[in-house]
Amino acid sequence: MFVKKNDTVKVICGESRGKTGKIIRVFPRTERVVVQGVNLRWKHMRRSQQYPRGARIQKEMPVHISNVKLICPQCNKPTRVGYKIAEGGVKNRICKKCLQIIAET
Repeated sequence: MFVKKNDTVKVICGESRGKTGKIIRVFPRTERVVVQGVNLRWKHMRRSQQYPRGARIQKEMPVHISNVKLICPQCNKPTRVGYKIAEGGVKNRICKKCLQIIAET
């Protein structure tokens, strides 16, 4: 997967198109990510000790990975991700626009 937890991404498709946020959680098997403040849905909570009267909570739901683009920390633009193997066999993610290293994988 080209994104990791705590990466900043921009949503390029769907109801939340144009919004940016930080990745909270990654689901590699289903190719989905949960982005902070994106794809909010209402969750109805049953009565419990924590919610004695019940509650309605807004919760972020997963978005498919094809609907997000990574924002490069150097050029601050949404970009595709490339890979470059450095000396010692270290695989690095690179920005396709400015060709700078994003982070080591």
